[in-house]
Amino acid sequence: MQIVKTIAEVRRLVSTVRQEGKRIGFVPTMGALHNGHVSLMKTARKQCDYVVVSIFVNPTQFGPSEDFEKYPRNLDSDAITCRKTGVDLVFAPSVKDMYPRENWTWVEVENLTKSLCGAHRPGHFRGVTTVCTKLFNIVDSDMAFFGQKDAQQAIVIRRMMADLHLPLEIVICPTVRESDGLAVSSRNQYLKPTERKDASLLYHALTICEDLARKGENRVKVLIAAMQQVLGRSVAIEPEYIQIVDLDTLEPLETIDRPALVALAARLGTTRLIDNIILDLNVSSGDV
Repeated sequence: MQIVKTIAEVRRLVSTVRQEGKRIGFVPTMGALHNGHVSLMKTARKQCDYVVVSIFVNPTQFGPSEDFEKYPRNLDSDAITCRKTGVDLVFAPSVKDMYPRENWTWVEVENLTKSLCGAHRPGHFRGVTTVCTKLFNIVDSDMAFFGQKDAQQAIVIRRMMADLHLPLEIVICPTVRESDGLAVSSRNQYLKPTERKDASLLYHALTICEDLARKGENRVKVLIAAMQQVLGRSVAIEPEYIQIVDLDTLEPLETIDRPALVALAARLGTTRLIDNIILDLNVSSGDV
Protein backbone atom coordinates (compact mmCIF):
# COMPACT_ATOMS: atom_id res chain seq x y z
CA MET A 1 0.00 0.00 0.00
CA GLN A 2 1.18 3.49 -0.85
CA ILE A 3 0.43 6.74 0.98
CA VAL A 4 0.68 9.94 -1.02
CA LYS A 5 -0.12 13.54 -0.18
CA THR A 6 0.04 15.36 -3.51
CA ILE A 7 -2.51 15.58 -6.28
CA ALA A 8 0.13 15.08 -8.96
CA GLU A 9 1.32 11.81 -7.43
CA VAL A 10 -2.22 10.41 -7.11
CA ARG A 11 -2.92 11.22 -10.73
CA ARG A 12 0.34 9.63 -11.85
CA LEU A 13 -0.29 6.39 -9.96
CA VAL A 14 -3.94 6.09 -10.99
CA SER A 15 -3.03 6.80 -14.62
CA THR A 16 -0.57 3.91 -14.56
CA VAL A 17 -3.19 1.58 -13.10
CA ARG A 18 -5.77 2.68 -15.65
CA GLN A 19 -3.35 1.95 -18.49
CA GLU A 20 -3.19 -1.60 -17.15
CA GLY A 21 -6.95 -1.89 -17.65
CA LYS A 22 -7.78 -2.17 -13.96
CA ARG A 23 -11.12 -1.12 -12.48
CA ILE A 24 -10.59 1.59 -9.86
CA GLY A 25 -12.69 1.97 -6.71
CA PHE A 26 -12.68 5.03 -4.48
CA VAL A 27 -13.74 5.49 -0.85
CA PRO A 28 -13.72 9.18 0.24
CA THR A 29 -13.39 9.60 4.02
CA MET A 30 -12.45 12.16 6.65
CA GLY A 31 -10.38 9.61 8.52
CA ALA A 32 -11.03 8.38 12.08
CA LEU A 33 -11.79 5.13 10.30
CA HIS A 34 -14.24 2.68 11.86
CA ASN A 35 -16.09 -0.49 10.86
CA GLY A 36 -18.42 1.47 8.60
CA HIS A 37 -15.47 2.65 6.53
CA VAL A 38 -13.98 -0.84 6.59
CA SER A 39 -17.23 -2.19 5.14
CA LEU A 40 -17.00 0.31 2.28
CA MET A 41 -13.37 -0.64 1.62
CA LYS A 42 -14.17 -4.34 1.62
CA THR A 43 -17.01 -3.80 -0.84
CA ALA A 44 -14.71 -1.76 -3.06
CA ARG A 45 -12.07 -4.50 -2.81
CA LYS A 46 -14.59 -7.11 -4.00
CA GLN A 47 -15.85 -5.04 -6.92
CA CYS A 48 -12.66 -3.35 -8.10
CA ASP A 49 -9.06 -4.22 -8.99
CA TYR A 50 -7.49 -1.18 -7.33
CA VAL A 51 -8.82 0.67 -4.28
CA VAL A 52 -8.09 4.28 -3.36
CA VAL A 53 -9.07 5.79 0.00
CA SER A 54 -8.87 9.52 0.64
CA ILE A 55 -8.36 10.84 4.17
CA PHE A 56 -9.17 14.53 4.30
CA VAL A 57 -11.04 16.52 6.93
CA ASN A 58 -12.80 19.00 4.68
CA PRO A 59 -13.13 22.44 6.31
CA THR A 60 -15.78 23.74 3.92
CA GLN A 61 -18.46 21.35 5.18
CA PHE A 62 -18.15 22.47 8.80
CA GLY A 63 -20.09 25.42 10.17
CA PRO A 64 -18.52 28.10 12.42
CA SER A 65 -19.74 26.41 15.61
CA GLU A 66 -19.05 22.84 14.52
CA ASP A 67 -16.22 20.49 15.46
CA PHE A 68 -13.66 20.95 12.65
CA GLU A 69 -10.75 21.68 14.99
CA LYS A 70 -11.45 18.77 17.34
CA TYR A 71 -12.46 16.28 14.65
CA PRO A 72 -10.29 13.18 15.31
CA ARG A 73 -7.20 12.86 13.14
CA ASN A 74 -4.78 9.92 13.25
CA LEU A 75 -3.26 9.12 9.88
CA ASP A 76 -0.97 6.40 11.27
CA SER A 77 -3.88 4.46 12.77
CA ASP A 78 -6.02 5.00 9.66
CA ALA A 79 -3.18 3.77 7.44
CA ILE A 80 -2.97 0.55 9.45
CA THR A 81 -6.72 0.01 8.98
CA CYS A 82 -6.44 0.61 5.25
CA ARG A 83 -3.49 -1.75 4.91
CA LYS A 84 -5.28 -4.54 6.79
CA THR A 85 -8.34 -4.09 4.58
CA GLY A 86 -6.41 -4.41 1.34
CA VAL A 87 -6.41 -0.80 0.17
CA ASP A 88 -3.86 -0.04 -2.57
CA LEU A 89 -3.49 3.72 -2.24
CA VAL A 90 -4.20 6.28 0.50
CA PHE A 91 -4.51 9.91 -0.56
CA ALA A 92 -4.01 12.24 2.42
CA PRO A 93 -3.80 15.82 1.15
CA SER A 94 -3.48 18.97 3.22
CA VAL A 95 -6.02 21.77 3.20
CA LYS A 96 -3.49 23.79 1.20
CA ASP A 97 -3.43 21.06 -1.46
CA MET A 98 -7.20 20.95 -1.81
CA TYR A 99 -7.82 24.68 -1.43
CA PRO A 100 -4.62 26.39 -2.61
CA ARG A 101 -6.34 29.77 -2.78
CA GLU A 102 -9.66 31.31 -1.80
CA ASN A 103 -12.31 29.07 -3.33
CA TRP A 104 -14.48 30.95 -5.81
CA THR A 105 -16.00 27.92 -7.51
CA TRP A 106 -18.65 25.87 -5.76
CA VAL A 107 -20.86 22.93 -6.71
CA GLU A 108 -24.38 23.09 -5.28
CA VAL A 109 -27.33 20.73 -5.59
CA GLU A 110 -30.54 22.65 -5.02
CA ASN A 111 -33.78 21.42 -3.41
CA LEU A 112 -32.35 18.15 -2.05
CA THR A 113 -30.16 20.12 0.37
CA LYS A 114 -32.92 22.29 1.89
CA SER A 115 -34.37 19.75 4.32
CA LEU A 116 -33.10 17.33 6.96
CA CYS A 117 -29.44 18.09 7.78
CA GLY A 118 -29.34 20.81 5.14
CA ALA A 119 -31.88 22.88 7.06
CA HIS A 120 -29.74 22.76 10.21
CA ARG A 121 -26.25 23.00 8.70
CA PRO A 122 -26.18 25.91 6.22
CA GLY A 123 -23.45 25.47 3.61
CA HIS A 124 -22.67 21.92 4.67
CA PHE A 125 -23.73 20.22 1.46
CA ARG A 126 -22.11 22.87 -0.70
CA GLY A 127 -18.85 21.89 0.99
CA VAL A 128 -19.56 18.18 0.52
CA THR A 129 -20.46 18.37 -3.16
CA THR A 130 -17.55 20.69 -3.94
CA VAL A 131 -14.91 18.55 -2.23
CA CYS A 132 -16.36 15.37 -3.74
CA THR A 133 -16.18 16.91 -7.20
CA LYS A 134 -12.55 17.83 -6.55
CA LEU A 135 -11.74 14.32 -5.31
CA PHE A 136 -13.60 12.62 -8.15
CA ASN A 137 -11.62 14.69 -10.66
CA ILE A 138 -8.33 13.91 -8.92
CA VAL A 139 -8.78 10.18 -8.38
CA ASP A 140 -10.63 9.48 -11.64
CA SER A 141 -12.11 6.21 -10.40
CA ASP A 142 -14.77 4.01 -11.99
CA MET A 143 -16.79 3.60 -8.78
CA ALA A 144 -17.16 5.51 -5.52
CA PHE A 145 -18.55 3.99 -2.32
CA PHE A 146 -20.69 5.76 0.30
CA GLY A 147 -22.61 4.61 3.37
CA GLN A 148 -26.37 4.74 3.85
CA LYS A 149 -25.92 6.27 7.31
CA ASP A 150 -25.34 9.56 5.50
CA ALA A 151 -28.37 8.97 3.30
CA GLN A 152 -29.02 12.59 2.36
CA GLN A 153 -25.41 12.98 1.33
CA ALA A 154 -25.62 9.85 -0.82
CA ILE A 155 -28.81 11.02 -2.52
CA VAL A 156 -27.33 14.47 -3.15
CA ILE A 157 -24.13 13.00 -4.62
CA ARG A 158 -26.08 10.68 -6.90
CA ARG A 159 -28.19 13.57 -8.17
CA MET A 160 -25.07 15.70 -8.73
CA MET A 161 -23.49 12.93 -10.80
CA ALA A 162 -26.64 12.48 -12.88
CA ASP A 163 -27.19 16.20 -13.48
CA LEU A 164 -23.58 16.78 -14.52
CA HIS A 165 -23.38 13.58 -16.61
CA LEU A 166 -20.27 12.46 -14.74
CA PRO A 167 -19.20 8.90 -15.67
CA LEU A 168 -18.80 7.55 -12.16
CA GLU A 169 -20.90 4.84 -10.54
CA ILE A 170 -22.01 5.70 -7.01
CA VAL A 171 -22.47 2.64 -4.78
CA ILE A 172 -24.42 2.99 -1.52
CA CYS A 173 -23.59 0.39 1.13
CA PRO A 174 -25.72 -0.59 4.15
CA THR A 175 -25.30 1.14 7.49
CA VAL A 176 -22.99 -0.74 9.87
CA ARG A 177 -24.27 -0.88 13.45
CA GLU A 178 -23.06 -1.69 16.93
CA SER A 179 -24.63 -4.65 18.78
CA ASP A 180 -27.34 -2.38 20.24
CA GLY A 181 -28.20 -0.87 16.87
CA LEU A 182 -26.33 2.43 17.12
CA ALA A 183 -24.91 3.37 13.72
CA VAL A 184 -21.12 3.42 13.85
CA SER A 185 -19.73 6.93 13.54
CA SER A 186 -16.48 8.78 14.17
CA ARG A 187 -18.43 10.99 16.56
CA ASN A 188 -19.55 8.11 18.80
CA GLN A 189 -16.24 8.39 20.64
CA TYR A 190 -17.35 11.80 21.95
CA LEU A 191 -20.23 10.23 23.89
CA LYS A 192 -20.02 9.88 27.65
CA PRO A 193 -20.96 6.40 29.00
CA THR A 194 -24.50 7.43 29.94
CA GLU A 195 -24.96 9.20 26.59
CA ARG A 196 -23.67 6.16 24.74
CA LYS A 197 -26.31 4.00 26.44
CA ASP A 198 -29.09 6.44 25.55
CA ALA A 199 -27.87 6.75 21.96
CA SER A 200 -29.25 3.30 21.14
CA LEU A 201 -32.74 4.83 21.39
CA LEU A 202 -32.22 6.50 18.00
CA TYR A 203 -32.24 3.21 16.15
CA HIS A 204 -34.95 1.84 18.43
CA ALA A 205 -37.17 4.75 17.38
CA LEU A 206 -36.57 3.92 13.72
CA THR A 207 -37.41 0.25 14.23
CA ILE A 208 -40.62 1.18 16.05
CA CYS A 209 -41.59 3.30 13.05
CA GLU A 210 -40.88 0.46 10.65
CA ASP A 211 -42.82 -2.05 12.75
CA LEU A 212 -45.88 0.20 12.95
CA ALA A 213 -45.76 0.92 9.23
CA ARG A 214 -45.58 -2.76 8.35
CA LYS A 215 -48.58 -3.39 10.59
CA GLY A 216 -50.59 -0.92 8.48
CA GLU A 217 -50.01 2.52 10.01
CA ASN A 218 -49.14 4.88 7.16
CA ARG A 219 -49.90 8.28 8.71
CA VAL A 220 -46.64 10.17 9.07
CA LYS A 221 -47.82 12.23 12.05
CA VAL A 222 -48.62 9.07 13.99
CA LEU A 223 -45.31 7.45 13.11
CA ILE A 224 -43.30 10.53 14.07
CA ALA A 225 -45.19 10.79 17.37
CA ALA A 226 -44.24 7.18 18.13
CA MET A 227 -40.58 7.93 17.45
CA GLN A 228 -40.73 11.06 19.61
CA GLN A 229 -42.11 8.98 22.43
CA VAL A 230 -39.17 6.58 22.22
CA LEU A 231 -36.59 9.36 22.19
CA GLY A 232 -38.41 10.98 25.09
CA ARG A 233 -37.35 8.11 27.33
CA SER A 234 -34.03 9.95 27.77
CA VAL A 235 -33.84 13.54 28.97
CA ALA A 236 -30.32 13.66 27.50
CA ILE A 237 -31.57 13.32 23.92
CA GLU A 238 -32.36 16.60 22.21
CA PRO A 239 -34.01 15.82 18.84
CA GLU A 240 -33.01 18.15 16.03
CA TYR A 241 -35.40 16.69 13.49
CA ILE A 242 -37.49 13.58 12.90
CA GLN A 243 -38.82 13.40 9.35
CA ILE A 244 -40.29 11.00 6.84
CA VAL A 245 -39.65 12.11 3.27
CA ASP A 246 -39.89 10.92 -0.30
CA LEU A 247 -36.84 8.81 -1.06
CA ASP A 248 -36.10 10.56 -4.36
CA THR A 249 -37.06 14.20 -3.76
CA LEU A 250 -36.70 14.37 0.07
CA GLU A 251 -40.03 16.22 0.17
CA PRO A 252 -42.05 15.64 3.38
CA LEU A 253 -44.80 13.03 3.19
CA GLU A 254 -48.17 12.98 4.92
CA THR A 255 -48.74 9.28 4.30
CA ILE A 256 -46.33 6.54 3.34
CA ASP A 257 -47.59 5.61 -0.10
CA ARG A 258 -44.20 5.31 -1.81
CA PRO A 259 -40.59 4.49 -0.86
CA ALA A 260 -39.61 6.78 2.01
CA LEU A 261 -36.58 7.84 3.98
CA VAL A 262 -37.17 7.90 7.73
CA ALA A 263 -34.43 10.12 9.13
CA LEU A 264 -33.57 11.74 12.41
CA ALA A 265 -30.84 13.79 14.04
CA ALA A 266 -30.32 14.43 17.73
CA ARG A 267 -27.81 15.80 20.17
CA LEU A 268 -26.55 14.05 23.26
CA GLY A 269 -24.48 16.55 25.17
CA THR A 270 -22.14 18.14 22.62
CA THR A 271 -22.42 15.26 20.14
CA ARG A 272 -24.69 15.34 17.10
CA LEU A 273 -25.81 11.96 15.76
CA ILE A 274 -27.83 11.04 12.68
CA ASP A 275 -29.51 7.82 11.56
CA ASN A 276 -32.10 6.61 9.07
CA ILE A 277 -33.85 3.67 7.50
CA ILE A 278 -35.36 3.17 4.06
CA LEU A 279 -39.02 2.20 4.26
CA ASP A 280 -40.67 0.60 1.24
CA LEU A 281 -43.78 -1.29 2.28
CA ASN A 282 -43.61 -3.42 -0.86
CA VAL A 283 -40.17 -4.86 -0.03
CA SER A 284 -37.88 -5.39 2.94
CA SER A 285 -35.92 -2.38 4.20
CA GLY A 286 -32.91 -1.80 1.97
CA ASP A 287 -30.40 0.74 0.81
CA VAL A 288 -30.66 4.08 -0.91
